[in-house]
Amino acid sequence: MTTELTHSIPSGWLIAPTGSIIALLFAYIFYKGMRKSHPGEPEMVRIAGFVKVGAMAYLRQQYKVVAMFFVVMVILLATMAFVFKIQSGWVPFAFLTGGFFSGLCGYLGMKTATEASSRTAYAAKESLNKGLVVAFRSGAVMGLIVVGFGLLDICAWFYVLYELVGMDLHEVTVTMLCFGMGASTQALFARVGGGIYTKAADVGADLVGKVEAGIPEDDPRNPAVIADNVGDNVGDVAGMGADLYESYCGSILAAAALGAATAFSLGLNDPNKIVLWVILPLIIGGIGNIFSVLGIYAVRTGETVSQKLLMKALFRGINLTSFMTLIISGVVIYLVLPEYWVGLWLAMVCGLVAGLVIGKSTEYYTSSDFKPTQEIAKQAETGPATVVIAGVSVGMLSTIIPVLTVCLGTVLAFGLSGGFSDPIRGLYGIALAAVGMLSNLGITLATDAYGPIADNAGGNAQMTRQPPFVRERTDALDSLGNTTAATGKGFAIGSAALTALALIAAYIEEVRIGMERAGMKLGEIIPKDATLQNFMEFFKVYLMNPLVLIGIFIGAMLSFGFVGMTLRAVGRAANKVVLEVRRQFKEIPGLLEGKPGAVADYSTCVEIATRSAQREMILPSMMAIFSPVVVGLVLGVSGVIGMLTGALACGFALAVMLANSGGAWDNAKKWIEVGKLGGKGSFAHKAAVTGDTVGDPFKDTSGPSLNILIKLMAMVSIVFAGMTVKYSPVIAQWLGISGK
Repeated sequence: MTTELTHSIPSGWLIAPTGSIIALLFAYIFYKGMRKSHPGEPEMVRIAGFVKVGAMAYLRQQYKVVAMFFVVMVILLATMAFVFKIQSGWVPFAFLTGGFFSGLCGYLGMKTATEASSRTAYAAKESLNKGLVVAFRSGAVMGLIVVGFGLLDICAWFYVLYELVGMDLHEVTVTMLCFGMGASTQALFARVGGGIYTKAADVGADLVGKVEAGIPEDDPRNPAVIADNVGDNVGDVAGMGADLYESYCGSILAAAALGAATAFSLGLNDPNKIVLWVILPLIIGGIGNIFSVLGIYAVRTGETVSQKLLMKALFRGINLTSFMTLIISGVVIYLVLPEYWVGLWLAMVCGLVAGLVIGKSTEYYTSSDFKPTQEIAKQAETGPATVVIAGVSVGMLSTIIPVLTVCLGTVLAFGLSGGFSDPIRGLYGIALAAVGMLSNLGITLATDAYGPIADNAGGNAQMTRQPPFVRERTDALDSLGNTTAATGKGFAIGSAALTALALIAAYIEEVRIGMERAGMKLGEIIPKDATLQNFMEFFKVYLMNPLVLIGIFIGAMLSFGFVGMTLRAVGRAANKVVLEVRRQFKEIPGLLEGKPGAVADYSTCVEIATRSAQREMILPSMMAIFSPVVVGLVLGVSGVIGMLTGALACGFALAVMLANSGGAWDNAKKWIEVGKLGGKGSFAHKAAVTGDTVGDPFKDTSGPSLNILIKLMAMVSIVFAGMTVKYSPVIAQWLGISGK
């Protein structure tokens, strides 16, 4: 189907770019507001300066490594497009912009976070509410630039390809998915590298400082303390920002691609009607951006240091954003697609409600206000082994509600949107559910990015020896940040499951286009108006096909292999940090005793963590990127779909387990530190610290990286679908493999 140049985009779509510009405007306003707040006492500013220099140095080094990889990928994609003619010529440029904006969001968010830590510590000295507002609105900068730049770039690409180039809508949407691959690739490097850095420094600082030496967390005598604070920024701010940037963009792009496919399945030939299905996810994103700003202004609290009250303050903003986004989105869906509006709106509701349920479930299993985390803490009275056992069991049990919620949300979104009569429309409903789940990302990511800022503020207060009540307030904000960070990871992982399912369907659309580019005459081998079912039958995508089963096993294996590589990388890097901290305690006279003039060498630990993270992130990242290409060439389309299915099913549950175990261990430790079970320095506290060090790479490296892995493999499969279609039959014939 060819789009004529007489088409036009309805004026209502301007809600999308308008919403993105509003988000960016308020991100700038919040950044300037943070800059105007008191920077803190001179010593606070000095300590924050160390962290900022270390974080920026790490990020520059990481971007150099990633830039080299992007150059190689652009050359490969350009070769596919211009030499072998199996890819659109716009793909290399889309790939580049996706990676660029993902990296830019990480950089800007981290710049804000490093400048906000001393200001948050000083504000907490004045009042708990002031500390919350400074930290939260600084975190909101990250939330708003992610949704602002993400949606603005999508809108720009759509306008250029559709209005200016006049490209067919199907090709527009699948080309834009390649933009998503660039974002996912950058996100994986940022998440894996940042996660290895932050947890190597954190584990090294805790094991030697708190467990062996018995000194407080963030004590200035600890040589790894600056590296630990740097890690909070490069992993939990820059890494998480890039992570959720690709989640947000991926959900919108998958829905847009399925929107074009749905219009095709309904027999629509008028491009002015088809485009309505494509722009709807963009408009919903714009609406969510606008109401995220309103929700951010609703977050405030009193002076009572209570996790429940602080959590209530944050959820006041999230609930306001969610409710208003749902109502206005319902009106927009009615105006855009009146014949189908009820089912599509309910599908979006399913996604948003599923996200809130997953968030509440995560809060229950990771917050110290509830039994699961408290029971882990009580196990610390008998030693670290029982703490680890309890944490792993809580993590495994915590998968039940999210998995069942995603299952229920998926089947409801599929059925309510008409999937049982038209499977493509049902898949579009699932994609809208993913968009709905992330429609309030501007504020939910703010609650996530706020956590590392509060953590750094607590470290700043400890290192500058502030009065105990300041650390009490920053610890309350930090503990809340651990829970909200776990909640944010729950949103990201849940949306990854829905988005990955939609991307598998979008993969079939790219296969269709890949067959045409490869010179295959669809009318001769499969009907030109073939349905999704026709393609599934043609490529033998059914469980009894051994290629599909092999793909499922490979997908599950890749999830575990990826986690194993990242955990091992953290262990190796942490080992080097531990040895360096021990060396300094032994060789620098008076350092451990805190004698005047005895100063730790912070820069060496920063350098060790940086060097280790850069080296260790390469292998797991390469595995994630090139596995779909190899599987596609050897096992064909059916093997790829099996691989994506296995990775989705296994990776989703594994990611939830890892994130929630880590969050529960962390808050169990903090629950003891407020005076329970003997408080800081007790036997139970040391056992809980051991559990926390095990959980650190679970929740901040391996778990969050898995949701990127799931979507990145789908994105790579889509981008290389043309190569799979053209060359896998040749390889299969050479290997003697039966199938498509």
